Amino acid sequence: MPTIRPLSPELINQIAAGEVIERPSSVVKELVENSLDAGATRIEVDIEQGGSRLIRVRDDGGGIAQDELELAVASHATSKIGSFDDLEHVASMGFRGEALASVSSVARFALTSRAREQDTAFRIEVDGGKMQAARPAQHPQGTSVEVRDLFYNVPARRKFLRAERTEFAHIDDLLKSLALARRSVEFRLSHNGKPVRMLKAARDEAAALQRVAEVLGDDFPTQSLRIDHAVAGLHLSGWVGLPTASRSQADSQYFYVNGRLVRDRIVAHAVRQAYADVLFHGRHAVFVLYLELDPAGVDVNVHPAKHEVRFREQRLVHDFLFRTLHEALAQTRAGQVGLPTHEAVAPAPSMLTYAGTAPTSTPAWSGKFSQSRLSLGVRDEPLADYAALLGGEPRQVSEPIYAANSAMPPAQDDEAPPLGFAIAQLKSIYILAENAHGLVLVDMHAAHERITYEKLKAGRACSNLRSQMMLVPLNVAVSAKEAAAAEEHADALAEWGLELSRSGPSGVVVRRIPALLEGADVGQLCRDVLAELALHGSSRRLQELENELLSTMACHGSVRAGRRLTVPEMNALLREMEATERSGQCNHGRPTWTQLSLGELDKLFLRGR
Repeated sequence: MPTIRPLSPELINQIAAGEVIERPSSVVKELVENSLDAGATRIEVDIEQGGSRLIRVRDDGGGIAQDELELAVASHATSKIGSFDDLEHVASMGFRGEALASVSSVARFALTSRAREQDTAFRIEVDGGKMQAARPAQHPQGTSVEVRDLFYNVPARRKFLRAERTEFAHIDDLLKSLALARRSVEFRLSHNGKPVRMLKAARDEAAALQRVAEVLGDDFPTQSLRIDHAVAGLHLSGWVGLPTASRSQADSQYFYVNGRLVRDRIVAHAVRQAYADVLFHGRHAVFVLYLELDPAGVDVNVHPAKHEVRFREQRLVHDFLFRTLHEALAQTRAGQVGLPTHEAVAPAPSMLTYAGTAPTSTPAWSGKFSQSRLSLGVRDEPLADYAALLGGEPRQVSEPIYAANSAMPPAQDDEAPPLGFAIAQLKSIYILAENAHGLVLVDMHAAHERITYEKLKAGRACSNLRSQMMLVPLNVAVSAKEAAAAEEHADALAEWGLELSRSGPSGVVVRRIPALLEGADVGQLCRDVLAELALHGSSRRLQELENELLSTMACHGSVRAGRRLTVPEMNALLREMEATERSGQCNHGRPTWTQLSLGELDKLFLRGR
């Protein structure tokens, strides 16, 4: 073995740079976060050749005093923390005190700054870790940092840089995410001398939503729900996209913890579960969410680049996020929140603010239709079987479609319900209706499937779930952590009809299972449930499996495509959609309705040209 010897300061900084400086966007992140911590209200970022040639960040923040300039680029020197207690209550974006030292060790670096109390600005330069003395310079209050020829002295790292367009795209995406974090700060971005992006400071809610629209697209305001909910020291605010605004990739998901953008598995799992009932397979939700909590409740010092955090109360945070988003999405009803169209129509009514309570107002038109039983020949056998599994007598539980007035009532636009009034049925599949905005198209089977599904879930929630004893207890091999979770959560599992007992350090015995899940792979079911309990402290796997069965029952118990409906029947179905939670999507996440505005119809026929 070679002899043990101390590393040089230059090598220490280059090793640190390898941890935090991955590409040009990493440099921009560190510099812009420093500007934000300095109280800047305006930040300008100039890029040349994707950041490999030049990165310049200018701000109007508090600046750095002359006698602190050299310390600013020294290793582990910072004004943001001074004790271990400060580290446990970090409120700033940066705090390690290694960013500038790391950057200056792998580039030609210059820092010019003027503090509030100074009449003159000063500039220092660092080339490959060698610092020059500070000298006077011209500069307004604030700081400018120039990073030239990134990785010029680390050729191996420079070879890994991608094409200029790719590297700049990473910088642009980063700046957008930081702009969402600090909406009161103005951001400007240019590339090779050309302005690319200018985000003005947002002073009110409308301007904040406009900034979100600039990042996520102009359609997002009319395709989102406003979230604002607080409980137990946790406050969640922001916007979540409707299921119809989902994307094929998870590239429009912004989650901030105390102003810091993070990627966290607890958060991802909670969001995925909240959307489970309404999102089509393979699609990803769109959201901008801000979680505020006591800084002592979150550890931000778990990743060199600060991309990850660790919550001290992981289960509390997970359940809070899931319940808040799940209940907000449950309040969405077809026609009342968002218009699933590319044309923004009446943006204000399409935004729903979730504050933990459901709307209680009753529309004036709700009494126009009476809802009595009217058979459509749907199958009731699966529903009767479900009733028996809940412990009741087999009975007719479907209420498929409904009686209503024999003619469509005349109404003014301002009196029309959200989905309007039915005017025709197309190919025995789609319902055509007229509302205040134009034409509504409804997939009658998908819509009725959601209605039936929500009724089945409501019936399950108010009934006792039957379980059945296994003829031969099943031994399941699990990890020691999962076996401990089975022991810890035995009572909660029993409430779902799953009786488990620990049989050793790495094993459990299954004695009872929910009768509703008869025929399922019991061993795999137990492993899935215990894995989630061990990881998140909670599991929804049993409920998800049950919901899958209820979804199948709802599909069989709903009116089929090809069934001719009368106008009263179609109107009654529209009214049920407006009153049913999550009725904008069927159980599988497909949309149940869409809107064609008068403007869109006019474009189809070239009217007004």
